[in-house]
Amino acid sequence: MPIPHLTEEQIRTWSLEQKDRWWLENVFRGNMPQLTLRSALMGFCLGGFLSATNLYIGAKTGWSLGVGITSVILAFAFFKILQSSGLAKEFSILENNCVQSIATSAGYMTSPLTSSLVAYMLVDGRIIPWWQMLTWNVVVSILGVLFAFPLKRRFINDEQHPFPEGQACGVVLDALHSAEAAAGVIKARILLITGLVAAGLKFFQSHAIQTWLQTRVFKLWEHAVTIPETLGDYIANFFVSIGLKAPAINGVDIRQLTLNPSLDLALAGAGGLMGIRAGISLLIGGLINYAILAPIMIDRGVILPRAGSLADGTALFGFRTITTWALWPGVACMVAASFTSLFAKPQSFIAAFSALTGKKKQKQAGDVLRHIELPFSVSLIGVPIISVIAAFMAHAYFDVNPIICLVGLPLTFVLALVAASSTALTGTTPVGATSKVTQLFYGLVAPGNTTTNLATASLTAETVSNASNLLMDIKPGYMLGAKPRQQAIGHVIGIFAGSIASVPLFFILFVNGNKNIDLSTAQTTAATIGQIQNDQFPMPSATIWKAVAEALTHGLGGLHPSVLYAVVIGGLLGLFLELGRVFTKGKMPLSPIALGLAFVLNFESIFAMAGGAIIFWMLGVGRTKREPEMPKTLWVENHEPICAGIIAGAALMGIFDAVVAAFIL
Repeated sequence: MPIPHLTEEQIRTWSLEQKDRWWLENVFRGNMPQLTLRSALMGFCLGGFLSATNLYIGAKTGWSLGVGITSVILAFAFFKILQSSGLAKEFSILENNCVQSIATSAGYMTSPLTSSLVAYMLVDGRIIPWWQMLTWNVVVSILGVLFAFPLKRRFINDEQHPFPEGQACGVVLDALHSAEAAAGVIKARILLITGLVAAGLKFFQSHAIQTWLQTRVFKLWEHAVTIPETLGDYIANFFVSIGLKAPAINGVDIRQLTLNPSLDLALAGAGGLMGIRAGISLLIGGLINYAILAPIMIDRGVILPRAGSLADGTALFGFRTITTWALWPGVACMVAASFTSLFAKPQSFIAAFSALTGKKKQKQAGDVLRHIELPFSVSLIGVPIISVIAAFMAHAYFDVNPIICLVGLPLTFVLALVAASSTALTGTTPVGATSKVTQLFYGLVAPGNTTTNLATASLTAETVSNASNLLMDIKPGYMLGAKPRQQAIGHVIGIFAGSIASVPLFFILFVNGNKNIDLSTAQTTAATIGQIQNDQFPMPSATIWKAVAEALTHGLGGLHPSVLYAVVIGGLLGLFLELGRVFTKGKMPLSPIALGLAFVLNFESIFAMAGGAIIFWMLGVGRTKREPEMPKTLWVENHEPICAGIIAGAALMGIFDAVVAAFIL
């Protein structure tokens, strides 16, 4: 049945109390099971499982993927099977919504493990202990929850903002648990099948697994035979076989420019979710950077080779050497676009500040929803307590002056307000832009201290992210009549689930499993810790965080003069493209965020993601809005579970391959 909702006129003219009474009478589902033991356990397990895929994708690309819809479909399918076998009672729509809250919260807990905390370790030259990572992530995330929850009544109950991703989750939940639930079973099967197919293909691409099986277990031959994940060597060998030189630009082998076509399935699936606009923007940005600008800068001696050389004496370049220059125009483009998007919608600021200063006091609705809302006193008492705890943890873990940390917390809260407002209207949380404001602030408050800059910006990023994600999680619950108090508890459960799953996996993949890092000796240096980034896991977000912190604390004087011109051009490009998007109401064909991101990703990843976006567009995904006559095919109707299955299957097999490489070979 259709989800009941207020009309535009009712939203505009009714008081908050009227809206709450209407919701209580027409939407609220009373005591329907919600935060039950089985929903909590399912959310906890799914959240940990999906946070692993997000950690893998984040380390590859710097992006975090929403896992809400994926968790909803998987939970529905699991309990549908149990129910049909007589092993479980009906799984209610609100239980599934609670699973979504927990899993989504867990999925986003991986972000600092591929960005701010990695940047801190690269600068400080030491690995943060696992228990410090875990407790830091948990505490600052809970701070975001405590700060955001009082805003729920303004953003969701009163203003009825869309929160697009949350709204989509609510629609999927309603479709799965309605009379047409058979469609949900089909989506779940599609997700499972595509996941198995992707895992199977990735299995034959996995070098460590195939080496172990073919050379040690079955002893078929001396060297492992795998399906190639990149095609650069094959292209070069083909040219050599016909008497030509390997392809090069300005004398630099295209493989050293990372112009190496990749068949990475997880990234192709991510590209399918990303859409054609972002995919094409990535491809254009990658070609500009690696096929045009990087060869020019290498030729002029601006980009220098790394240590060592090939057997024939050829200088070595590659992704990390190129990004020492390329990240600057890329970051400038992304930051300029993010701020332009933020300031182009003044209603975001109005909504944010009216949440604290509006005439409609929170108590007005308290008599109506007091029994199901999280009490305001929890945030009133919890925010100052957790803030002090976070400040002293920053001192103990990162040697940040607690007073300096507390001085910046009001700015963090203001930025969280603005970011939550942006999420409410657009579904996009400007975590990057808001954290850069904090980095600039601490660049002035604590000049010359890069580690303070990174640690305090990490606090901002996690507070902003969790404040916005909590509101996004609550939106489908509000649509379906859930108890917001239980959703808030579920979100906190997800914080623990994501941290418990992702922190140990971080050490398995990037520290203990990295043969270049030996923590047992006294020779561990910043250069050794730097090996935490590698060609397989470049962690582009960490590169951006580190570069911004160093620029703000050490100045720009040590950079080549071309960097300044590149920053100005990149910033202006981001500004004009984002203004074009705003004024054309989204019709601008290029995304400045994706264009800038291409300067801090290797072209192998860009090729795979752009390829995925183009393939799904050719199959019809995203074209039906412009071409209504196009039939809605299997790919169009189910592209989200198809892409989610590809990502999950390939990413988990990739993680397994990394574990085999680290502990079995």
